[in-house]
Amino acid sequence: MDTAKLLDWYRQNKRDLPWRDTKEPYKVWLSEIILQQTQVVQGLPYYQKFIAAYPDVYSLAAATEQEVLNLWQGLGYYSRARHLHHTAKDIVNNYNGVFPKTYKELIKLKGIGDYTAAAIASFCYNEPVAVLDGNVYRVLARIYGIDTPINTTGSKKIFKNIAQQNLDPKQPAIYNQAIMEFGALHCTPVQPNCEICPLIKDCIAFQTGQTTKLPVKLSKLKIKKRYLHYFLVKWKGYIILEKREGKGIWQNLYQLPLIEKPDNASPMPDEFKTLYKKYHITPCEPPVFIDKTVHKLTHQHLYINFWRMESKQKPLHPIPQTAIKDYPLPVVIANFLTKTLSIN
Repeated sequence: MDTAKLLDWYRQNKRDLPWRDTKEPYKVWLSEIILQQTQVVQGLPYYQKFIAAYPDVYSLAAATEQEVLNLWQGLGYYSRARHLHHTAKDIVNNYNGVFPKTYKELIKLKGIGDYTAAAIASFCYNEPVAVLDGNVYRVLARIYGIDTPINTTGSKKIFKNIAQQNLDPKQPAIYNQAIMEFGALHCTPVQPNCEICPLIKDCIAFQTGQTTKLPVKLSKLKIKKRYLHYFLVKWKGYIILEKREGKGIWQNLYQLPLIEKPDNASPMPDEFKTLYKKYHITPCEPPVFIDKTVHKLTHQHLYINFWRMESKQKPLHPIPQTAIKDYPLPVVIANFLTKTLSIN
């Protein structure tokens, strides 16, 4: 691969992004965690909100998990936020607030994998270690005509070796950012700009007509269907919110009272009675169905029904409607409450 042409392309086409104007490991780390599984256009406002609220690792470590999750709300993959908070406290408590300066030390931190460790090490400390994200996989697979599925055992080592061989050891930070930006803007998953590509002479995929076929990724996802019934229980300006415990989706976020069914059948009278008992609800009338939606996650499709009811007496876990914004919620529940309760 012609690295010089790649770097020339980057100098002319790179986006003006705030985390590129700094070598502060905190800001680079924050941006990389946010941009995992998130497009720049969606992640940028969250980066700006986090920097405004937590300008350094000390302020992030001092925040509560609920505050961090609340700020993260809507970005998805909430384990990233929990790991972010955990690592901030780890760095403050065990590293005197100073990020490790090598790839080998960085990768030991929770939530920091191979890619993020390489990004921080090369961007901030100029360590010659290649990054490997989805954009890089795509560029390398096309340039070198690699049809080994990128999500199989052994493929990472193949791509990592090629990425490392192409790395410019004198300017690893620029090279790593260049190849990622090239994948994000030019060598895109759909309709890449092959006709004006500076690397067209090197690209085996283009020469063999395999551009749209590479990279290869095996489908391993088994989509699980879940049927959830959420209840908006109102009592004198309060509603019920409870914290989700245990592992699984939306860990430590707040939700409305829930009945989960094995199929799309409505809850039975006995299930309503169990709900009343669990949350100390004294219903004025039976629950009324008011809305439904389908919320698609990576591994799960959630078929959600929303119900409304009022309680004559104070239920368990009452939250003032005016305080709902203080609680981190799954975006599908937050949107429902905003629409139903006219929360601004």
